[in-house]
Amino acid sequence: MSTLITPHTDARMADIIEKVRGGERLTLEDGVYLYDSSDLLTIGQLANEVNQRKNGNKVYFIENMSLYFTNVCESRCAFCNFRKDEGEEGAYTLSGEEMISYVEQHIHPGVREFHIVGGHNDHVPFQYYVDSLQALHDRFPEVTLKAYTAAEIDFFTRISGLSIREVLERLQAAGLKTLTGGGAEILSDQYRKKMRVDKANVEEYLEVHRQAHQLGMRTHTTMLYGSIESHEDRVRHMLQIRELQDETNGFMVFIPLSMQPKSKNAGIMRRNSAYEDLKTIAISRLMLDNIDHIKAYFINIGPQLTQVSLSFGASDVHGTILKERISHSAGALTPEGMTREELIWLVKGAGKIPVERDTFYNEIKVYE
Repeated sequence: MSTLITPHTDARMADIIEKVRGGERLTLEDGVYLYDSSDLLTIGQLANEVNQRKNGNKVYFIENMSLYFTNVCESRCAFCNFRKDEGEEGAYTLSGEEMISYVEQHIHPGVREFHIVGGHNDHVPFQYYVDSLQALHDRFPEVTLKAYTAAEIDFFTRISGLSIREVLERLQAAGLKTLTGGGAEILSDQYRKKMRVDKANVEEYLEVHRQAHQLGMRTHTTMLYGSIESHEDRVRHMLQIRELQDETNGFMVFIPLSMQPKSKNAGIMRRNSAYEDLKTIAISRLMLDNIDHIKAYFINIGPQLTQVSLSFGASDVHGTILKERISHSAGALTPEGMTREELIWLVKGAGKIPVERDTFYNEIKVYE
């Protein structure tokens, strides 16, 4: 077994090392201890060992496009700078035909996935959201539709009067293949109240994914960290995801999302540190022993830190995206997208093997 980088590890860390290397599940107390520890290198090395067991040196990416049908939203979450009110300057709601026109202007050969999220626009009926997917599916049947957050699905139940299952089945019939991971924020109702997360509560978020998994979907899930939550809140969030994964085995990837400030001009003290980002990725890898992949989202942490994170437990660098809007409507300073060649360069630069994948982690091409 490899030797740890840091030589003077205390008894509690030694116990966690033994658990990880023995395949024993970490507890809430273990996760909080890791967050409180300053021994980033040991935490990172342990996460890297776990990832090596699961994925070897392979790092995955996909050629995809981010699409946003509407930014009109009934919710007023404290951290969001994307939303608009109906009629407000900059507000928009695109028809299926308008979105197809946008895609035709920007798509290139190789795009395998549309990543679709947006506002909770209650000025249009549920059928609008169904028709939006149907239009894309009819025009681009070869592209996988990864659409809507669990919070959006819950919103659709309210504007349609349908159950979660009925909403999901209607969307599946229109071409939906998987859900995006957003809307989780921090899975704490106290946090959601303080941060005015005026959308699906904790149980509703989890129930949407549970029912999606029961319908045969494999989905994505996230955690938005870096505001008012405690380290314990973050670990409890991971544990709730882990428990649902034990039940359904439906999550493909966990995506820690580093909170962005409201302004691009915000100083470094208003942003998560690289130290905190790396620690969160590594702890996610250690706590979520039943999920295959942890994603490093370059949109929020930048390409260089994404490279480093590939030695701290991450095995996925997302995709080409083309033009991300939500994080960049806040204070993200990162690229709005990357090319296939740039992603390959990024992964190889970290000493890893780039693997182009489809939405469901089937390997398309390995770039040795």
